[in-house]
Amino acid sequence: MGDLGIDTAVERVGDGHYRARLRKEWEIWGPMGGYVASVAFRAAAAESKFARPASFACHYLAVGAFDTVDLRVTELRATRVAGSYRVEMTQGDRRILEATVWAIGDDVDGLEHDDGVPPDVEGPDGLPTIGELLADVDDPGPPFPFWDNFEVRPLQFESDWPPPEPRPPVFREWLRFLEGDFRDPWVDACRALVAVDVVSWPSAHRPHAYKQPAMIAPSLDLYVAFHRPPGTDWLLADGHAPVGEAGLLGWTGRLWSADRRLVASGGGQALCRPVRT
Repeated sequence: MGDLGIDTAVERVGDGHYRARLRKEWEIWGPMGGYVASVAFRAAAAESKFARPASFACHYLAVGAFDTVDLRVTELRATRVAGSYRVEMTQGDRRILEATVWAIGDDVDGLEHDDGVPPDVEGPDGLPTIGELLADVDDPGPPFPFWDNFEVRPLQFESDWPPPEPRPPVFREWLRFLEGDFRDPWVDACRALVAVDVVSWPSAHRPHAYKQPAMIAPSLDLYVAFHRPPGTDWLLADGHAPVGEAGLLGWTGRLWSADRRLVASGGGQALCRPVRT
């Protein structure tokens, strides 16, 4: 089981130069994308003089190994109220990720409204956990170590899988990080990076699962806008993949707090690739 704050921590080794280690506790097809993005995000946090993250965007360039990564942070622009940073993550001579981050100060006034309409679903307290749903299965275990980091309460569980016909390209589940101290707003925002990214494949795969296609779809990119701190342990990951065409699966993700406030939103594109046997 991983601790997101500890497992995304970076060490300063020079001006704008940081080092971190990718941990195997966050494995899905290699290091999970939102987790790798969080490591780059923490490097920007270490370099920034601003208190709050506003947005994150990245391109995933290669699958990293569970080893040390180097991070170079460049300040692209800084004003009195906001700063922009570029983060380059490498392992040896391989480029793993390129990211940009906007951060803002605590003293920014502006227009306010909230038109976020949450999905009409049950709250986490009325739902069984994955472990309870699979109680009759002999030692099923999670499909990847990544899932050991959460208590998960799904909203679309089907015991017989694959299903007999296509399912809507929507994936929703309540999740709670089992370890971590999220009082730092930058560490707290890492929860959103992980949760928004993780809905990509599950939502895009559902219309095709009945055919059991021999494909995976790694994300090409990720964008997340941070709207407000969650304020709750339980988070609703809400994914939708409206279009799959010409090798691409487009998806959007929203993250809701337990009191149904929109915490973060974003999305990206995933690239279909055949499974190597």
